[in-house]
Amino acid sequence: MLREPKSLNLAIYPEKSPLIIKRSLKITVSQKINSQFKPKVGKDSPVRYLRGVGPAKEAVFNRNGVSTLKDLLYYFPFRYQDRRNFTKINQLKIGEFSIIKGRVIARNLHKIPYFVNKSKVKSIFGIILDDGSAKLECVWFNQAYLYDKIADKQELIVCGKLAQTKRGRQMVAPEYELAERSDLLNLGRIAGVYRLPAEFNQRFIRKLISEIIKLYCPQYPDPLPFHIRKQQNLPNIAKSFESIHLPASFEESDSARRRFIFEELFFSQIQVYLRKARQRSQRGVCLRLRQELLEELRRRLPFKLTLSQDKVLAQILKDLEKGFPMQRLLQGDVGCGKTVVVAFAIAVCLDSGFQTALMVPTEVLAYQHRETLSGLFKGLNFSGQNLRNSVRVMTSSLTRKEIKAIYEGLASGRIKVIIGTHSLIQEEVKFKNLGLAIIDEQHKFGVAQRALLPKKGLIPKPHCLVMSATPIPRSLALSLYGDLDLSIISELPKERKVPETIWVGEKKRRWVYEFLEKQLSQGRQAYVIYPLIEENQQDDIYSLESMYEIIVKRFKKYSVGIFHGQMPSSEKIRIVDSFRSGKIDILVSTTVVEVGVNIENASVMMVENPERFGLAQLHQLRGRIQRSIFQPHFILISKDNLSANSRRRLEIISKETDGFKIAEEDLILRGPGDFFGNLQHGLPQLKIADPLRDLEILSQARKIAYQVIKSDPHLDSLEHRPIKEEILAKK
Repeated sequence: MLREPKSLNLAIYPEKSPLIIKRSLKITVSQKINSQFKPKVGKDSPVRYLRGVGPAKEAVFNRNGVSTLKDLLYYFPFRYQDRRNFTKINQLKIGEFSIIKGRVIARNLHKIPYFVNKSKVKSIFGIILDDGSAKLECVWFNQAYLYDKIADKQELIVCGKLAQTKRGRQMVAPEYELAERSDLLNLGRIAGVYRLPAEFNQRFIRKLISEIIKLYCPQYPDPLPFHIRKQQNLPNIAKSFESIHLPASFEESDSARRRFIFEELFFSQIQVYLRKARQRSQRGVCLRLRQELLEELRRRLPFKLTLSQDKVLAQILKDLEKGFPMQRLLQGDVGCGKTVVVAFAIAVCLDSGFQTALMVPTEVLAYQHRETLSGLFKGLNFSGQNLRNSVRVMTSSLTRKEIKAIYEGLASGRIKVIIGTHSLIQEEVKFKNLGLAIIDEQHKFGVAQRALLPKKGLIPKPHCLVMSATPIPRSLALSLYGDLDLSIISELPKERKVPETIWVGEKKRRWVYEFLEKQLSQGRQAYVIYPLIEENQQDDIYSLESMYEIIVKRFKKYSVGIFHGQMPSSEKIRIVDSFRSGKIDILVSTTVVEVGVNIENASVMMVENPERFGLAQLHQLRGRIQRSIFQPHFILISKDNLSANSRRRLEIISKETDGFKIAEEDLILRGPGDFFGNLQHGLPQLKIADPLRDLEILSQARKIAYQVIKSDPHLDSLEHRPIKEEILAKK
């Protein structure tokens, strides 16, 4: 399978690894071979070195994330087919796929001249197989070369679907393999099935990988040290590659799969601990909150902090006093009071004479945070300074003149608190003395974006606090964001009212409208949420714009507004302000309100086509009315013909109010790929591990990674050298 060299091509055979590579450089036998022309073949060699992989196929591989031999070895099957069991010919059934083993007793190649048949069929090759129970004809179209490959009296294994044709019972174009081969890849064994692009087939990829395993794997360096493999009862890397791609049994494939799951999770945890160690070696700013200021802030709150808020606040204040930068994830359910806790952290930073940057996903949320902080800090003196007009908002919708003024205010230190969207991480943004960087709704930003904000601070490094209202189980949070210390606000303030969730079908729409009108007549306000902006007749979904007209006609006595993400920023802010002041009674909106639109008088939310939303999104939407001073009502109007998965989601959101439990159910329903793909938004994707399914392996991998870094922080010991080399190779 590996490309043989032509007579004058240079071919290099590394010691103990007869992997043949191609070279474009031609030399004569009499020429001396200079050692500088000898390329080294290894796991990082390009796939083009393999026979059968030209520029076109290499491009296909590259588009699918496979560039090197290592990538190909880690291109694991997603399932297996057991092709070890043969069916007797006399037991075959029409239309069923079967595998048979028989001897060729006759063969024939019929070539069709073009003037006789102008169709695409140019040849028909046929054989008769006999397995002792009966005989069967197999035919292949336009594969005349098979006449030279399949000989009389050869024992053959074929796999295909039995068909009834004019010539009788036949297998048309079945897979085949010579039974006497000792290295069967496709039939007569357990065969791996790969997710492949249209340009490749299973036979090609199996043959390619089997050749690499046979010729190179014995010398493949194992990244897992022997003592770890022994402790976890894991096979070595060479055996694992063979067992996962070419298993002799399902027990073998399971053992290899467990090894690679552990390996993937182990190295992810090693990198987490190394990042954490690097962070703690950096010099940070020491921020301390004066006790009298702390008490004044508490007095200003219209409520008492919960025990959970107090606990998390103590953790953050302790971090801020340390000499290295805080790296903390603040997690909590919708409405648990994360913003209040963060306000205390900002106060510490201000009182210590440093600046704070708060990055949020939407402009509406940015202005809402400004109102909250400005109100809480009004009249306070931080380090003898009155911070009037020093809390500013920076978004992409500002004029150039306004943005330039903010740049100057940040660079001079005049602006103490800046709240903004992605605009905060622009290169032009420079701080005089950034002490605290906060990222709200962190899953809305990519990993690279989140990393840029703290880098705006010079030495000493600023503290970093990231917030999330998308709860996930603690064990998984530690694994995903293990380089961050974790704080969880586990309870809601007592004044928060639990929304009543009502799920109905289309037939109950009239009742829903009557209920909504009754609430409006009592002075309440309401949201009406739709999944789309433009009408989509194919999916039969109510669109925002068309249904806005229906709501206007149905509720003529009330003011109705429309709100969606494609509006100009100034219009969004105007609409939200009108809704907050009571000028708008019903706000017809997309899910843009899920983040940061808090209206105390809005006690009803009606969601159209809730089956189109994920569990986490529905829970976030419900959180908008949880801040109401009245009993909130969350009403879902779904289609009647729902899939089992959609029905299960709506059952969960109707019965469950705990965000952490909802997140666990969401993870089970959607699977880790979809769930973590949205949650991580830029974190490296796991190829084989499933954090939920493999929780026990994850726990072991985390524990051993911690022990390794604790005993050898720089991975300098001989036994940990393979780990260090693998980490360096991943950079």
